[in-house]
Amino acid sequence: MGDFGTPGPVIQVRGIRKSYGATVAVSDVSFDVNEGEIFGLIGPNGAGKTTTMECVEGVRRPDGGTISILGLDPFRDVYALQNRIGVQLQQAQLQKRIKVWEALDLWASLYTNAVDGDRLLEQLGLENKRDAWFMTLSGGQKQRLFIALALINDPEVVFLDELTTGLDPQARRAIWELVRGIRERGKTVFMTTHLMEEAERLCDRVAILEHGKIIDIGTPEQLVRRHCPTRTVLLATESAGAEERLRAMPGAATVTRHDARYTLEGQGEDFVTEVIQCLSENRIRVTDFRTVLPNLEDVFLKLTGHSIRD
Repeated sequence: MGDFGTPGPVIQVRGIRKSYGATVAVSDVSFDVNEGEIFGLIGPNGAGKTTTMECVEGVRRPDGGTISILGLDPFRDVYALQNRIGVQLQQAQLQKRIKVWEALDLWASLYTNAVDGDRLLEQLGLENKRDAWFMTLSGGQKQRLFIALALINDPEVVFLDELTTGLDPQARRAIWELVRGIRERGKTVFMTTHLMEEAERLCDRVAILEHGKIIDIGTPEQLVRRHCPTRTVLLATESAGAEERLRAMPGAATVTRHDARYTLEGQGEDFVTEVIQCLSENRIRVTDFRTVLPNLEDVFLKLTGHSIRD
């Protein structure tokens, strides 16, 4: 995780604002990204994620607030930062008829300290596409190439924007593995996503952004604990006295029954244990038992009042 001598967070964002005409894209956004973590900015499309990221990268200038990366200002110190950060490109920035190796060569030439492009292609599973034209690559292969281009200068901080949008589940999982690999090499990753499962699987901490404001920041577990403490147990039993016993449980907030199937809801970490104890003490024979634990998607629903996919 880096040595203890490193002062402060790798990225510090304080009170940034950005408007386009009358549209406020981002208002008063603040957060820190620590060294060696994968930090995710999550929220629906149009929440201001890309604008925030572009401000931090130095692509757009915010109307107010301060940003520092590795202790530098993304606008004033753009050349000093250039070799230390890696930015994932968007589709439009490569010509269709550029070959994979040419793209890497071109990018490598922009930096003073580039890594071996062929080795990078190998690590990202693209070595057999070295001579292919960009336009012939699949969605997943294009994303891998974009990751390769973001890593060509061996950056300390890597920016990834909506990395797996439009990819099939298999390609998505492969990309997740690559991103974990980036962190394992001691780098810091700052990413945006509107996919809650992606955030949950990858991010050490997330900031939930809605309508240009951050509504909460924490590890996925902290956010779930904080906002969705309810635990649900689904079970099936034919035992005669089961309903009475289950309803008598002190921790059960609600017990609903459909024929032999019960849904029990309660608060907190110990609720599932309480249900199991009740079943074993009363020798209730169970044919099905499942727990439903809330996730980031539930947190998002609760905080914003609508599903991320709306």
